[in-house]
Amino acid sequence: MDRRIFIRDFRLKVSIGIHDFEKDGPQTVIVNADLLLAPADAVHNDRIANVLDYDIVHDGIVALARSRHFNLQESLVDAILDLCLAQPGVVEARVSTEKPDVYGDCRVGYEAVRRRAPG
Repeated sequence: MDRRIFIRDFRLKVSIGIHDFEKDGPQTVIVNADLLLAPADAVHNDRIANVLDYDIVHDGIVALARSRHFNLQESLVDAILDLCLAQPGVVEARVSTEKPDVYGDCRVGYEAVRRRAPG
């Protein structure tokens, strides 16, 4: 049985961009993260200690967003992938970011998928 945890349409302010006007202040970024989990070793027994607490992922993304300026969406996605794959039981992570305010007629973004290294 496949198990996943996801965070969808997470809107937060991030210092991001290469242009001077983008460095004046944070921009809205929409983050999506989908984490494929390893098969459960045991029954969760309705206890948070027996599952991956998505608060850790959510709060980690917030901390990353506040930690520094990112020139590229690719760099932010890479940092979020590192965070996700560092969590116990996460086998694969798919992360995307979107900047909804760059153009008036669409959103632009970046997505990457990474699997945990074997071993």
